[in-house]
Formats: sequence, structure tokens, C-alpha cells
Amino acid sequence: MPRLPGVTVLWRAALTGALLCAIGLLPWLSRTDPALTVLKARSAERDPAPEVLAAVREQLGLDAGPLPLLGRWLGGLARGDAGESWISGSAVLPGVVQALGVSLLLMTVAMAVALATAGAVCARTLWLGAGGRALGTRSGGAAAMIASLPEFLTASVLATVVGVQLGWLPALGWYGPPWLILPALALGLPAGALLGRMLDDSLPGAFAEPWALAATARGITGRSIARQALRRCFPGLLPNLGLFVVGLTGGSVAVEQIFDIPGLGRLTLQAAIAQDLPVLQAGTLALLLLAALAGGLARGLAQLMLGPVLRDGALQSLHRPSPPARSVLPLVYGGALLAVVCAGLTRDPLVLDTAARLRAPSWAHPFGTDALGRDVLARVGHGALTTLALALAVSVAALLIGVALGLVPRVSGAAVDTVNAIPPVLAGLLVVGVAGSGPYTPALAVAAVAWAPLAAHTSALLRQERATTHLTATRALGAGPFHLLRYELLPAVVPPVARHALLRLPAVALALASLGFLGLGAQPPSPEWGLLMAENLPYAERAPWSVLAPATVLALLGALAVSASGGVRLRKPVRVRGLATAGPRQAP
Repeated sequence: MPRLPGVTVLWRAALTGALLCAIGLLPWLSRTDPALTVLKARSAERDPAPEVLAAVREQLGLDAGPLPLLGRWLGGLARGDAGESWISGSAVLPGVVQALGVSLLLMTVAMAVALATAGAVCARTLWLGAGGRALGTRSGGAAAMIASLPEFLTASVLATVVGVQLGWLPALGWYGPPWLILPALALGLPAGALLGRMLDDSLPGAFAEPWALAATARGITGRSIARQALRRCFPGLLPNLGLFVVGLTGGSVAVEQIFDIPGLGRLTLQAAIAQDLPVLQAGTLALLLLAALAGGLARGLAQLMLGPVLRDGALQSLHRPSPPARSVLPLVYGGALLAVVCAGLTRDPLVLDTAARLRAPSWAHPFGTDALGRDVLARVGHGALTTLALALAVSVAALLIGVALGLVPRVSGAAVDTVNAIPPVLAGLLVVGVAGSGPYTPALAVAAVAWAPLAAHTSALLRQERATTHLTATRALGAGPFHLLRYELLPAVVPPVARHALLRLPAVALALASLGFLGLGAQPPSPEWGLLMAENLPYAERAPWSVLAPATVLALLGALAVSASGGVRLRKPVRVRGLATAGPRQAP
């Protein structure tokens, strides 16, 4: 049954309207006086006298309530007028358009860095597969380390070391192409490492397909085979690539803050904190339109690349039965992570020793001390209990929701684009407004958006799997929808999506840390990792160990997740290339 464009447009419009309404209610949801917040943003020194607050309410029309305000804003938007900023009094639309242009330029360069990084990550698999060699276990440890580095930490290190100490590139401002390089690296390297690992996961299936075996037998060059393998695997990743585009545009808040870039993410954050609703709503609407455009282009390009094989059911399944990867690396990474946590748990994370402030690592303090003289190892160990437990719980919830919604793409397609357009910081503010601030606020905020990439991946794989020859044959033998879902579709879709969820486990921990870094999560003296890095970041140049310690533990978590993801496989053995070819499936 074909999808009805009108229904899809209405569903997307309803979701957009609901989100804009939620943003319009943000000051009232947070149970604060919007007039007081606006007054503090305009002039922090001004006395909030009742008559002053009354004048602000009258000027902004706050006494009418949120719904009339939203109605006036939507009415002006229909005329091309997004209103005036509550803080500066200037027109909103020109500022949002300018900030969007800056973010799009930064996103373009960051995406080029991400694609180059992805190519480097899967270069070994491409070289071995194109040459007809067996594809062994891929650890991906280096890629995991890169993907697990917090963007704000990478940006701070690049700005401090490359920009300030070495002076190779400008570190602050936005004045021309040289100012693009460092922030693009901070954004593109982690995204490219994750994208490369996902592509590397699909390539062995492409090299095992009959066309690749036939091309090798006919003497086709390895470069041509590798290029066609990329073309075969890329459509399944295009939905997530579209999500990366939106995420790099609106989710680069910390990077834009550190490098002083006047982008849309920073503008949205500042508007959200100041409760400048016209700017916040216009910025969010710009992200939603970008998400719809990027999602539509990604789906159209995937359709163009696959051609008529989806209609004719002539595809081979990329995700074939394979043995679990046997490697000692998960034990090594897991043992190192466990050792750090256990060592930290034996120490008190709250003991202050002002005489030992910012001490370098020693036998007494293996990870050094922070600016208050507290043991960094103790704080990392105790913070792991909260950070890792929350990250694991959010990842499991995101996997279950993502797979469930990905199986019904007509319902989830527009929701994925809409949810992905919400920066985690804005999601955190909305959750704070509804549920209040607390240690679990970041988990609720990240869980609200973390399922979207997994749902997009599930839908893309499901679409291709339904067009495979073995499914057509099984259907012709009389198999019903439940049999096909239980014994054919789910076994082919769930393992790669589960591996994807494991690859995103460090990203979930990173998102939790980022919200803590921005002050939306746990509060001092909690040893939560994001707060830990935020507290010590001002001392990174003088005492780098205070920041590198939690960042290294995050990197260990990434390496563990990537190496362990090789064990999430189907039960039947896979045979790769001419030495061993994949056998036919047998319906149970």
C-alpha cells in the first residue's frame, strides 16, 4: 500500500505544531515568571520591582497567556514576520537566517571531515574485501576512541593547543575560512568515526554477494569492486547521514560556545536560557525545516541509488548469519574500565585538601587532584555508577523504542525527522520545565531523542530486506506476515541495529555528560562525569589530567562498546568471498 503524501504532510505539520506549542509554553512550564527571566537577561543589575515587572509584562503581552502569544507569532510568520526579540528588540528573522547560514557552512566542512574520517575507518575492510581476502574480526578501537571523545573537550584541546599554544590556526571568532578548520575537526571527527563503523559493519555482506564473487572471477579491478560495495551499502546509511546533517547544524552548541561562533545552536541555547520565545521558536522551526529537507533528500537519494531492485525484490541481504567475533579486546577494555571504577570506589570523592590543589598524578593520587584538592580517581569511579548506569538504561530504552517504531515507518518517518531536529540542550530545557531539574533530567532528555537514529536505521534495513530474493521465495511458499517478521525480517534487522545501539552507547554517555557540562543535570558536588569535566575545564592547560581522566574513561567505554558489538550476530555461520560463500537460508 503506497504512502499517501497528504497524510504524511499532515502528520509532520501536527508534530511541528505540537513542538512549537511546547516551546511556547516553556516559561509557564518551568513555573518561573517570564517577565523576571527577560528582565534579568536584559539587565542583571536592574531591580526587579513589581512595577518594572508589570511594565515588561505589558510590553510583551505576557498577561494574555501563552496561547494568544503563540497565535500572534504564527500569524506574523504567515506574513514573513517572526516577531521581535524579547531581549534585544531587533527583528528575529534576519538574525536566525544569518545564524543558520553560519551553521550550514560549518556543517558542510564538518561533514567533509566526517566522510574523510569514515573512509579512513573502513579503508582496511575495503582493501581486504576488494582483493578477495578473508575479512576477519575488526576491532575498531581507534575509531571508538575518536567517537567517544566529548566534542566540547576536543574543541577545548584544539583551541588551546593548536590555536593558542602553537598558533597554527585561529581559535576564536568567525572571520573567514581559517576559522572553520578547528571547529569542523571537533565536530567531524567523532561523527565520521561513528559513520565509518556503521559502514564497516555492512561491507562484509556486500563483498559476499554473488555480484562481487562474479566480478572477482572475471578479473574486475579491486577499486571498481570496492566502489560498487560502497554504493551497495551506502543507501542503508543515508537516513542516518541526514540525521548527522541536522545534528551537526543544531547540536553543535558547545563547540560554537567554545570557538565563539555565531551559529544557530548557540543562538538557540542563549534564547532558551533567556526564554526569548520568538528567537527560540524561529530557530527551532528553521531546524525542523532543515530536518524535513535533509530527510527527504536522503530517502530520495537512497531510492535513486537502489533503482528498481526495491520494486522487483531483487536484492541480496547484507546481514547474513555470521559467527560471533572472537576477540580478547572486550575483556581488555572491560577489565581496564572495571579496574578504574573499583579503584575509585575505594576512595572518598568529597574529601577536600586545599593544600593539594591541582596536584599531578602520583602514587597517592593516581589521576591527580582537582581545583579543590579532591581526588580525581575517586570522583571518576563514583561518577561511573551514575553515568554508566544511566547510559546503559537509556541505550536499552532507545533500542527498544527505535526498533518498534522503525517497523512502522509510515508512523515514525516524520517523527524521526522532528525529534532529530531538537538539540539535546533544548530537550533538556523542556524536560526541566516539565519534570524539574535533577540528576535524572539528562537521562529523560537524551532518552527522548536517542531512539531516532535507531528507528531510521531500522526502517532503512527493513525496506531493503523486504526487497530481497529469499523473502520473495519464502512468501511464495505460503509464509504469512507473522512468520516473515519473526523468522526473516527481525533476525536480519535487529542484530545490526543492536550493534548500532552499542556503537552509540558512548554517544549516549557523551550526551549525558554534555548536558551536565552545560549545567542542566547533576549539581555540585556530584561526581557526574559531565559536571566533572565542566568544573575542571578552566584548569585544562595547567592541570590537563583533571579533564583527560574522565575523557579517557569515556574513550575506554567506546572501545569496549565497539569491540563487544562484534558479538551481536546471527546464529548461522557466515562465509565470505571466494574462500567461503554464504549458504542459503533455511526457513524453520
